[in-house]
Amino acid sequence: MSVLRSINLILSILFFLCYSYQLVYLLIPHIKRPRPHGPETLHRIAVLIAARNEQAVIAKLIESIKAQDYPRELVSIFVAADNCTDGTASAARRAGAAVYERFDSAHVGKGYALDFLLRRIRAERGDVYDAYLILDADNLLSPGFISAMNRTFSDGYCAVTCYRNSKNFADNWISAGYALWFLREARYLNYARVLSGHSAAVSGTGFMVSRELLEADGGWPFHLLTEDIEFTVHTVVNGGKIGIAMDAELFDEQPVTFAQSWRQRERWARGYFQVFGRYGGELIRSALHGSFSAFDMTMSILPAFIMVFAGFAVNSAALLLALLSGASVVPALLSALESLAWQYSFMLFIGAVTAIAERRSIRASSGKKLLYTLTFPLFMFTYIPISVSAMLHKVAWKPIEHSRAISIGDLDRAA
Repeated sequence: MSVLRSINLILSILFFLCYSYQLVYLLIPHIKRPRPHGPETLHRIAVLIAARNEQAVIAKLIESIKAQDYPRELVSIFVAADNCTDGTASAARRAGAAVYERFDSAHVGKGYALDFLLRRIRAERGDVYDAYLILDADNLLSPGFISAMNRTFSDGYCAVTCYRNSKNFADNWISAGYALWFLREARYLNYARVLSGHSAAVSGTGFMVSRELLEADGGWPFHLLTEDIEFTVHTVVNGGKIGIAMDAELFDEQPVTFAQSWRQRERWARGYFQVFGRYGGELIRSALHGSFSAFDMTMSILPAFIMVFAGFAVNSAALLLALLSGASVVPALLSALESLAWQYSFMLFIGAVTAIAERRSIRASSGKKLLYTLTFPLFMFTYIPISVSAMLHKVAWKPIEHSRAISIGDLDRAA
């Protein structure tokens, strides 16, 4: 079993070497100050919402958009009611959005809905918007969200992402696992990246894109299962830089059942493989030519899964061989437990640092903050079987149900 321990040690060292720079990221937000914003331009902004059967929540999002402190005449709200079988379209219209209904069962997914919406807006209104803010129907925006995004956008970025918080951290270990990951991504990945002079990454929702960038891309041609990661990688390998507005706070609803979470994260895992399959060569070439952002995106897409899966496979094989040969399984179990304990400790450290730093932003009791920090590594471990499943069978885009119809005021009262 000394061979097994050596393999586990080698994998641990490789993991540390690949991701040690992210430990440095944990320090950067605390020791480096952001640059002051340059002169601000008030941009004309189109808000794009791709919605599939979201009648329960979409009105609250539109309400939070209309309550922004940004000049109302500079903001237009557009909804793509995408293959809806409920009252999403009428709910959005009543709330004050311009709604376009789309029915296309062959081209399914958020990317297709966004491209449809962009083409309709351009055909009917021309190039009147400077930027497009992309949201999901379950989102809520803090009152200063668009103003904060515009300030950062005025600094010259081709795209800007936001500080992504959650409506329902306190529901259970699943929703809290998502919430801690997104908070960590905002503070200790995207913010650290930008402070270091590199590109942030778009994560699903709450990002703004310049008209010029979309024109150069021919609309929204990103249709892989993780269109946000595809957009990010495409932008980075073409020399673009994405910023982050940390004072632009967005809340979204996280899944609370394991079945729903499995379905969503299986799609994400498959999407990561798709993105690397399409852009891996360009990413590696860009990284070898000195693009740290390209290296960072490469590390974010694939190697962690490969090394964790390799460790899981090696330890499982060792246990199986011991059972089949009649040898003691204790050495193999001890080695596997040692590897799991290291991985649990590492993820617990990441979760604890995030929970402590973002404690004022988390809508939950102190007890739940502690409990769900302890379960955060377990949430992350579930990515192993999810990713294996994503590799073994076809994964299709499926909508995630949202039902948390609350307002920003409700969140503030619960804080």
